[in-house]
Amino acid sequence: MDSASIQGDQPAVKDVRTGEALSYTAFRRRVTKAAAGLRRHGLRIGRRVIVDLPFGAVLPVAVHAVAWAGGVAVLRSTGPADMMITRGPAEPPKAEVRKVFAVRPFPGALPFAGLIGEATLEFGPLAGPALSVDGERVLDHAELTTDLRKVAARLVIAKDDVVLAAVGDPFTGLRVLDLAMLAGARVVIAHEPSLVGCRVLAQEHRATMVVAPYDLARRLLGDPTLRVIDERAVVSSLAL
Repeated sequence: MDSASIQGDQPAVKDVRTGEALSYTAFRRRVTKAAAGLRRHGLRIGRRVIVDLPFGAVLPVAVHAVAWAGGVAVLRSTGPADMMITRGPAEPPKAEVRKVFAVRPFPGALPFAGLIGEATLEFGPLAGPALSVDGERVLDHAELTTDLRKVAARLVIAKDDVVLAAVGDPFTGLRVLDLAMLAGARVVIAHEPSLVGCRVLAQEHRATMVVAPYDLARRLLGDPTLRVIDERAVVSSLAL
């Protein structure tokens, strides 16, 4: 979020599946507006919001909006929660929720885009609970940020890097994107690409780094123009 004031209209994230691209300024604007929308719909500090979305451009906006509004983003589609943000259209939610917001609205759900109005929530919390991967263990802002900075110091991502995120797990994807944006870099989100697909995307977007599952990462080694990172390196320190 702080990077937006420095990077401005520089590209932040591109989703190759949908073609959606966001600059740092646009990313921050969507997060602060969606956070204001969640507050407008009654989200209170510390309350849970299930975020049932695949890794893509919408997922980090939704998760950061929940945390920025003071809620806890839960990356598990079952269990009790105040609200749910989902892809849709889909089967009725299995979770016990008061309101459902869908990226593609369906009967009984409100449009996620409707959260993004004129109002913004300029200041989000710097402490307190923020995220849960399994619905049980809750990670707070300080824990997430401290770990993020430790991983960033180890991986050394530069602002001129283009990071190809070839991961499928939403939480791993979130960590890759947060690491890259912390450095002011650009992220290209791939969706379960093959070895050839990954190489094509890397060449097309002039990627300098790729984060991928072990098997794919191992097969990508040897390209002198590409730093290859095993996706486990971005999440293993949290012991999840």
